Amino acid sequence: MGLIDKDLVSVQETRDLLKKAKEAQKEIAKLSQEQIDTICKAIAKAAFDNRVKLAKMAQEETGFGRWQDKVLKNAFASRDLLNAIKDMKTVGIITNNIEAKYMEVAVPVGVIAGLIPSTNPTSTVIYKALISIKAGNAIVFSPHPSAVNCIKETVRIINEAGKSVGLPDGAISVITTVTIEATNELMKNENTDLILATGGSAMVRAAYSSGTPAIGVGPGNGPAFIERSANIPKAVELILESKTFDNGTVCASEQSIIVEEVSKEKVIAEFKKQGGYFLSKEDALKLEKYILRPNGTMNPKIVGRTAQVVAELAGISVPEDAKVLIAEETRVGNLAPYSREKLSPILAFYTVNTWEEARDLSIEILYFEGAGHTMVIHTTNKRITEEFALKVPVSRLLINCSATLGGIGATTNLMPALTLGCGAIGGSSTSDNVGPQNLFNLRRVVYGVRTLDEIRGEDIFEEVSAIAVEDLGLSKDQLVDLLVERVLQKLK
Repeated sequence: MGLIDKDLVSVQETRDLLKKAKEAQKEIAKLSQEQIDTICKAIAKAAFDNRVKLAKMAQEETGFGRWQDKVLKNAFASRDLLNAIKDMKTVGIITNNIEAKYMEVAVPVGVIAGLIPSTNPTSTVIYKALISIKAGNAIVFSPHPSAVNCIKETVRIINEAGKSVGLPDGAISVITTVTIEATNELMKNENTDLILATGGSAMVRAAYSSGTPAIGVGPGNGPAFIERSANIPKAVELILESKTFDNGTVCASEQSIIVEEVSKEKVIAEFKKQGGYFLSKEDALKLEKYILRPNGTMNPKIVGRTAQVVAELAGISVPEDAKVLIAEETRVGNLAPYSREKLSPILAFYTVNTWEEARDLSIEILYFEGAGHTMVIHTTNKRITEEFALKVPVSRLLINCSATLGGIGATTNLMPALTLGCGAIGGSSTSDNVGPQNLFNLRRVVYGVRTLDEIRGEDIFEEVSAIAVEDLGLSKDQLVDLLVERVLQKLK
């Protein structure tokens, strides 16, 4: 038997899937809004009904997070997302302003390349499939190598559900022979119209450099500022709830805490009371050396693990009831791993004197990593909130809520999403929580409302007005009154 070249097989499979997706998308584009909505409803229901099974598969295959929390993420990506988009117009004429003689028609982008991370594999597939089909597109998924099986099963379930109510064959598909070459082919193939990239910085950069239009998101590294007027027990409760949700695998989760000196002791006492474990200087140094790999990237061994597992990996001992590991920090930069994104129950703890210093430190942290993503403030001071809103480089500034669940739109009125745009400042093409509205273009139909002669007439009037004001001392209103009076005299 001859040797099989896996790379070539994967590239050919990708090309075949894209050709089929291209044909399927042409059929989707013929469907009515009602037909599209029926398909989306079937996809969401199937995903929701299988939310437990898929959550357990994802946890078992990747080793990341808690399957109980992944159940909630699957429900969020199916039921909650559907509720948010079910009444959205995405097919045909979506705006018709008769008075302004202006019309907008939704035009699907075509075939979407869906790049899926290992941290949120099943929920991200459900989410991307729903927003893609809702906008009239087909989608081909590229799975993360460590989450292939759970991603394939998710695609199978939602694909079968969609096809049972009219989804064209090939509209939702997944690469089964996973290689870097296959992903590159998916991003660069002529049949791919848009890349929807969620994952690490390297993958997002590759998407933007592929030559294909892309929506990619950068890393999160959001600070949480507990301002002196905050309800400290509630703030701590929300931060711990957020940071332990699926063991910190959501990129919007808090990465550092900033407090003022005046309330530092109260905050520390409350964290300790609720399960936050402050590392000694010696243990903090041991863990610091384990957070990053030698090449400066996050150590994947800490991702989505419990505080106890992370501590054991770093060679330190922590109590069984420790929820989050906290290390006091003063530095920001490459030599300060705690100031980086840590997709695990680890938090940096900074102390400042004033809210102005907290604002400036937040800006420094975000410009170092996480610009354009997310930050949370716990405060009752509206003026401080406005000051942060005007200065801090984030696309989502969350007030008195969980950064994880607030950022993705689960506990706020943001668009429910698992792809969070970081704007130009974060190297992203959008600052939105990405939804169907980002996956179709607008064809604008407009009627003429004025002629060239009318435009010229307006210019002449402006010239006459200027002369009247300068030479006659008349205002524009007086000039209009004078002209009207002369016209009336002539009519008599």
